[in-house]
Amino acid sequence: MTTAPADSPGTLAPAYGDKVIAVEAAGSEPVPESERHGGPLQLLWTWASPNIEFATVFIGVIAVLFFGLSFWQATAAIVLGTALGALTQGILSLDGPRFGVPQMVIGRLSFGYRGNILPAAANGLVAGVGWFAVNSVSAAYALNTLTGLRPLPSLLLVVAAEILIGFIGHNFVHIFEKYAFPVLAVIFLLAGVWTFKDADLGGGGTGGGIGGFLLAFSAAWGYAAGWNPYASDYSRYLPRTANRARTVLCPALGLFLSVTVVAVTGAASATIAAPEGATPTAAFTGHLPGWLGDLVLLAIILGAVSANALNVYSGAISIASFGLDLPAWLSRSVLVVVSGIAGTAAAWASLSDAGAAYEAFLLVIAYWVAPWLGVVLVERWLRARVPQERSATRLADRSFTNRPGLAALLTGVAVSVPLFSNQEDYVGYVPEHWPSFGDITPVVGFTVSALLYAVLRRRFPAR
Repeated sequence: MTTAPADSPGTLAPAYGDKVIAVEAAGSEPVPESERHGGPLQLLWTWASPNIEFATVFIGVIAVLFFGLSFWQATAAIVLGTALGALTQGILSLDGPRFGVPQMVIGRLSFGYRGNILPAAANGLVAGVGWFAVNSVSAAYALNTLTGLRPLPSLLLVVAAEILIGFIGHNFVHIFEKYAFPVLAVIFLLAGVWTFKDADLGGGGTGGGIGGFLLAFSAAWGYAAGWNPYASDYSRYLPRTANRARTVLCPALGLFLSVTVVAVTGAASATIAAPEGATPTAAFTGHLPGWLGDLVLLAIILGAVSANALNVYSGAISIASFGLDLPAWLSRSVLVVVSGIAGTAAAWASLSDAGAAYEAFLLVIAYWVAPWLGVVLVERWLRARVPQERSATRLADRSFTNRPGLAALLTGVAVSVPLFSNQEDYVGYVPEHWPSFGDITPVVGFTVSALLYAVLRRRFPAR
């Protein structure tokens, strides 16, 4: 099979269809009607399985151990942050059946054809390198704990499986997530029951206050909304006639339930004393009976592979969305391999200090996703009555520009990060002088970018 030129309105050979064991030929071009298949229900497990894993557990752990919240405070922050991120995931998934293109291609409506390269590059870096590294590290630690195999060989085994799934492509990713879901759900629910039995739900709470709450909220929101730039990547093969309500509900529900249940279990586990010197995964499984601890370690590996199948796939799709005239051999599947190799290198570098690296990474995601989302949602609202055909034409128009989008995005980042960032390596002006503010960078970034874009977009129309 050959790959159609990027962004061409031409046809993707109708040989792919709903085949599972076939390498997907599509890149960032629109999926034609002949290739449309599936239903919204598949989005439920596609967005649930990747979050039933250790990276999600650690959201709850850091809320209690690092941000100083009690179990109940952590739970409130997790539920609120996750709900907001899941809602926008459902809304953005609607554009998959509508346009048949990945989320980063749809971003051209907000930032222009060339201007969209910057957010697409950011997403390619975050997905294919950052998230790929985070999840691969947790899986490597789990395999190391389970088998005694050294961390580096464990890492290499895990990334090989992740890259293979992403290489095959869209249909295989959906099927993998479908069959991983019941296995992961049963094991983590069993672990949750055992964890809550031993947890001290009145414990934790070392004085995090409102600042700690905002940090935990930002981390939970950053984790859930971090999937938003991938939303239509996995709904773009759905028929245009797919039920709209279900197309919103299924991904939102899958994301919300999986993140909330697993992260809250992580918060409960943080109230249980862990063995001294234990790796993060060993600390989570230390209180479990041996048979269940081994099952959880297997689930951590499976969950990380489930998440990174999406990360490495969407990372490659984001690069393909640049709209550059890449050589024919540099197809989506090859970009998956390139992205996976870069992510593996980052994972190797962070093996020694995974906990601190993950805390910083969660917040940094929210720093850029929030302004991006503010612009994208305002543009979506402004275009609600624009004919679909006109919008679809602009997605492939290389001369199309929308300077207010990129200006609003960069302004949101430039205002929010220096003033409100609360990182280990950099503390902004406001939390430095008033620590009780915690970290409201995402809220400020979203608000500034959304409002500024709404004003500029009316003053300087896209053309």
